[in-house]
Amino acid sequence: MSSAESLTKVELPSDQNAGGRTLGHEELALVQDALESGTLTSTKGQFVKRLESEFAMRHGAQHCYASSSGSAALHVAFAAVDPEPGDEIITTPITDMGGLTPILFQGAIPVFADVDYRTCNVTADTIEARLSERTKAIVVTHLFGNPCDMGPIMELARSRSLPVIEDCAQAFEATYGDQRVGTLGDIGCFSLQQGKHITTGEGGLTITSDDEFARRIFLFVNKAWGYGDPKPDHYFLALNYRMNELTGAVAAAQLGKLDQSVAARIEMADLLTSKISDIDGVETPHINPHATHTYWKYCLTIDPTVIEGGAVGLAGKLKELGVFSAPRYIQKPAFECQVFAEQRTFGNSRFPFTEARPEAVNYDRSLFPGAYEGLERILVLPWNERYTAEHVTFIANAIRSCCHS
Repeated sequence: MSSAESLTKVELPSDQNAGGRTLGHEELALVQDALESGTLTSTKGQFVKRLESEFAMRHGAQHCYASSSGSAALHVAFAAVDPEPGDEIITTPITDMGGLTPILFQGAIPVFADVDYRTCNVTADTIEARLSERTKAIVVTHLFGNPCDMGPIMELARSRSLPVIEDCAQAFEATYGDQRVGTLGDIGCFSLQQGKHITTGEGGLTITSDDEFARRIFLFVNKAWGYGDPKPDHYFLALNYRMNELTGAVAAAQLGKLDQSVAARIEMADLLTSKISDIDGVETPHINPHATHTYWKYCLTIDPTVIEGGAVGLAGKLKELGVFSAPRYIQKPAFECQVFAEQRTFGNSRFPFTEARPEAVNYDRSLFPGAYEGLERILVLPWNERYTAEHVTFIANAIRSCCHS
């Protein structure tokens, strides 16, 4: 009998249902309060305002605005920097499309920087290589909960007077130096989607300490209507991205559990690292010494010259043992998706690509060696705060047996 066959399978909790989530009586109590109040709009209610206040205070930010999704949280950030048509926003090719299409909706051009293959995060060097006179802002995505190397990035951004938007959708409570992510740049964006560190199914939060950005964020969430102004009007083109009170109630309860959830994720991730760090061909997460990783997912880097079949082969073997994983994370860099490759936007107009410099939409493979190598080697393990030492030991033994089989 092989070592793989001798493994006793353990069912792993999933963040797609109650097994891997912390939803409970605290959320039910606040939702009941919201329902009994009869006020479900955040313009009149208390729960979204409470959430915004507590989240801002937690981060030492002057302002926080809730919205309907993580994509909306990013969209309001892009609206805050107010790009002109054809302006460029530096970002990553390894991210959710919700972090990219809002740039197009604002008439700007996503310009993709390469990544460090070990982390799949952008770096100061890869960002600098893509800057131009039309660069309006820089987006850094702290992928999987692992912070980008923000020191050099912020030094570069400040030298060019460029605002930095932090996509923290996967990185609640992650730190760089003595600061939480979301506070190192000018605007921080967070997601409350089903699988995030805290969840409301869908929802977003955007923080900033810049009063001018805050004003535009507030307005953009509210159709640019100047609530509270002496003579309010719809000042510019904007959407309704408001969070409702039921979502705000769930989020407020979830926020009270965030510290415990993050601590549990880190503790179990550290345990897994200790159990598999000696396996040849398997590299555990590469973490900057100045940073704290908070593990939205746990990612391995697989050497295909050592592990037969590379990340895809290992994923197949693990699946047979009941450990599901995602080789590549995304199947291709974002710029290979039709919206970019075929410039499918507004009707047949191709706008805003019609305003782009040729260099800004050059997606030649040679420009992105880190992205292609990273996607080729990465194996993403699901993770949540309900994992125990038993679950981690099972995963570790499964990885070891598959690598040695």
